[in-house]
Amino acid sequence: MTTEIKFKDGAAYERYMGKWSRLAGETFLDWLDPKPGWKWIDVGCGNGAFTEMILERCAPESVDGVDPSEEQLAYARTRLGTERARFQLGDAMALPFPDNSFDAAVMPLVIFFVPEPAKGVAEMARVVCPGGVVTAYSWDIDGGGFPYATLQKEMRDMGLMPLKPPNPDASRMDIQRNFWIGAGLVDVQTKEITVQRTFNGFEDYWATILGGPSMGPRLAAMKPEEIENIKARMRPHLPADASGLIHCTARANAIKGKVPD
Repeated sequence: MTTEIKFKDGAAYERYMGKWSRLAGETFLDWLDPKPGWKWIDVGCGNGAFTEMILERCAPESVDGVDPSEEQLAYARTRLGTERARFQLGDAMALPFPDNSFDAAVMPLVIFFVPEPAKGVAEMARVVCPGGVVTAYSWDIDGGGFPYATLQKEMRDMGLMPLKPPNPDASRMDIQRNFWIGAGLVDVQTKEITVQRTFNGFEDYWATILGGPSMGPRLAAMKPEEIENIKARMRPHLPADASGLIHCTARANAIKGKVPD
């Protein structure tokens, strides 16, 4: 079995992570307080969940989304809110744009997937014009903030290692700050974001995680008795309220800085 997380199903990813991304993205955009008329680049745009939010909320002049997965981009192009966005294949460490092309670069839930995160931040700084903003938010993986951290722990305790991104520590606030300062950005600020998502009971939660690229492949390879075991281990962590709903929380670290004038 591959040890690399693959993003092949935009629709499944929307259920697994797109909804989480929007929840964190709402708070993130309130904190960022962007100005209308900006030219944006969404680095690692995936299936377009955050790109859609930029178009809905920020009155941009333009939005370019870049991602290494054609399957994710294909889904992004089908979203009702992204008709005005431009999507293309691209590498976060070698963005296909000249210097000073944008007013804002954002990397939503992506930095821990970049093989060389510092290089990715430097690339965002390169393509943003003087006075522009370079920003990101990412799950606090090392701090237990990933939305499905409890499930991952239970899998590890069973000896069933979930797939993980190449640089989970890149989500740490102190490390991110070093990336931003190292890229020559100024007025660097950070924010912790906590969000809550509701599932319609345990089976809704379980069906959601089966479509996740970090855990779905591992779960699919498990024996039926192992599946029943991990379900039994997870149920106490996911108590339902009086209406049968399950409420889960996640925590992200956000950062922003400016390109010097």
